[in-house]
Amino acid sequence: MDKFVNNQTDSVMTASPSKDWQSCSELKMIGIYGGTFDPVHYGHLRTALEVKEIFQLDQLRLIPCHQSPLKNSSQVTPFNRLQMLQLAIQDEKGLVCDSRELDRKGHSYMVDTLKSLREELPNTTLLLFMGNDAFVHLSRWHQWQTLFAYAHIVVMTRPQSEKIPLCDFLTQCFTTDKSELSTKTAGKLFFQPVTQLDISATVIRKLQATGRSIRFLLPDNVIHYIEQHTLYNLP
Repeated sequence: MDKFVNNQTDSVMTASPSKDWQSCSELKMIGIYGGTFDPVHYGHLRTALEVKEIFQLDQLRLIPCHQSPLKNSSQVTPFNRLQMLQLAIQDEKGLVCDSRELDRKGHSYMVDTLKSLREELPNTTLLLFMGNDAFVHLSRWHQWQTLFAYAHIVVMTRPQSEKIPLCDFLTQCFTTDKSELSTKTAGKLFFQPVTQLDISATVIRKLQATGRSIRFLLPDNVIHYIEQHTLYNLP
């Protein structure tokens, strides 16, 4: 069965939870990994797997956005992006697809997502994962300081990457002690080196549009879905 969190009865897709799904009361620490996933690729999947293991997460929820306020609209439907994501993680225990941002429609704001998760999981530690490229623009996010009221933020960095200057607010949140992420449910900023594969969804879309191969950049079942539904082809 698909590993899927369905949040409303009129969701874009219905699915049953997999056997590795746990009740909310059993979850002590979960990760949140948002994005357009347009399409999902090995760059997303490798970092998702690493942080799940590094932080010993009960779950890592991959949350496709409906429409990023900082990006142009996708040429494929949210339903397509959701299905590709489900295909990509279907055999990996602990990775779960969460559709709540697709169910909300309109622009997707992470502060709303974290608020809804906190309401469901009042005693669970939440870790919001993001890459360096997203973190440097954090001040452009809607109510960005409020994110720390609901979750810790973990920035996934390249090994030996340069330090990012922090404002006073972020300096107060910053910690180098990973244990603080498990003793508090929210409020800290932590940097975690991970293996970051230099794979771009933009490049994948361009390759597909020009008839070049996208093999070894994303899972074969996702490639098959793209070809079956003629996604990312030129009009």
